[in-house]
Amino acid sequence: MLKVEEINSLIKLIDQSSISEFTYEANGTVLSMKKSNEMIPVDQQGKGTIFSEQLSEKETMEKNTSAISEKISAVTETEEAMDDNHEIVSPIVGTLYMSPSPDSGPYVSKGAMVKKDTVVCIVEAMKLFNEVEAEITGEIVEILAEDGEMVEYGQPLFRVREK
Repeated sequence: MLKVEEINSLIKLIDQSSISEFTYEANGTVLSMKKSNEMIPVDQQGKGTIFSEQLSEKETMEKNTSAISEKISAVTETEEAMDDNHEIVSPIVGTLYMSPSPDSGPYVSKGAMVKKDTVVCIVEAMKLFNEVEAEITGEIVEILAEDGEMVEYGQPLFRVREK
């Protein structure tokens, strides 16, 4: 996760460079920056509105920096909210099953409350079915994998908000 100071440094570097668009992804969080050369309305002594074709370099930098700072604040708030969440990860490599049998409902769904010993899914490896327990008390806020999908060791399967 990037810190606000690191993001501000990125903004300045990108603003000073010839790069027009930049995207950074890590741990499910996306930071995207894009420069724009928007036309801004300018009123010249009551003669109606015209559009300035270019802003001064300083005005452009200030406008881009403030817009990006607002977006960074929103991303940072989202990341901080996600930091309060716990991820339930796959204990082994195998096939993920969200229900005990094909004709029954899933163990848990988004919004479900779980306890430490609640079984949330099964991971099958070499014909052995391994139950995965929540290991935390809270609410399932996101399901990160799909039924029947191959999962890796340590792959996040669920995000749980601790209660």
